[in-house]
Amino acid sequence: MNVLKLGIPKGSLENNTVDLFKRAGWRITYDSRSYFPDIDDEEITCNLVRAQEMSRYIEDGHLDLGLTGIDWILENNSDVVAVQDLVYSKVSTRQARWVLVVRQDSPIRSLEDMEGKHISTELVNFTKRYFAERKINVSVEFSWGATEAKVVDGLVDAVVEVTETGSTIRANKLRIVHELMRSNTQLIANRAAWNDPWKRKKIEQIRTLLNGSLLAMGKVGMKLNVSKANLDRVMKLLPSLKAPTISSLYSEEWFAIESVIDTGVVRDLIPRLLEAGAEGIIEYPLNKVI
Repeated sequence: MNVLKLGIPKGSLENNTVDLFKRAGWRITYDSRSYFPDIDDEEITCNLVRAQEMSRYIEDGHLDLGLTGIDWILENNSDVVAVQDLVYSKVSTRQARWVLVVRQDSPIRSLEDMEGKHISTELVNFTKRYFAERKINVSVEFSWGATEAKVVDGLVDAVVEVTETGSTIRANKLRIVHELMRSNTQLIANRAAWNDPWKRKKIEQIRTLLNGSLLAMGKVGMKLNVSKANLDRVMKLLPSLKAPTISSLYSEEWFAIESVIDTGVVRDLIPRLLEAGAEGIIEYPLNKVI
């Protein structure tokens, strides 16, 4: 039987990934000591793998498909197929940013000021390439953790660290000098698996349903009834992906309307719809929008 080997990123992306697959229709279960989750699909096997290593295991064929950040794909310089950007728009509202950080009192104000300086980071290979491409000579060492503390203590001149809001950086009296890269989660595949007809079809099934689940985040479905006399007023209020669906009720003087709406506007929209003559308003959750 054909089987697709799926990598689940262990760490910060782990819970979001399991939840996303659940919304898409796959139930992934495991205990805290297991590195081989169960999935309710006999055509898929799962491995828990650190996001930092995911692209390497996919490139060498140990895994067919997996999720990881663009940052770690670039760090490992991995030759993989980028199947789909998975932007967790309602789970993480900002992209992760890799930034060059110094102490607030540092004289370093630009990349050029880093000539001959010492950097600590988890993103060693990418950082080395980034400065080499700009012909700036720096020394880059791997950080095993507590990266920001190294520049606070003066152990290094700067660090390259990941952040979303920059609040932790500011709280530690540090300053961002330059943004090197923005990263988000990607669904990536092994090239041989992508070229295998059965695996390609399975991967595309997963991509379609995951993307549909992401599109449904932060949206709800809404149904309502409206009389012919109030139809135009109600229609002017209703947002939708394309256009609301309208169907006639048994009475020719009434219509049923259905639409997909952002959750953020619902609380203000419903009172306005009532004022415009809408009745029987129903709001319901969505798992997928495809």
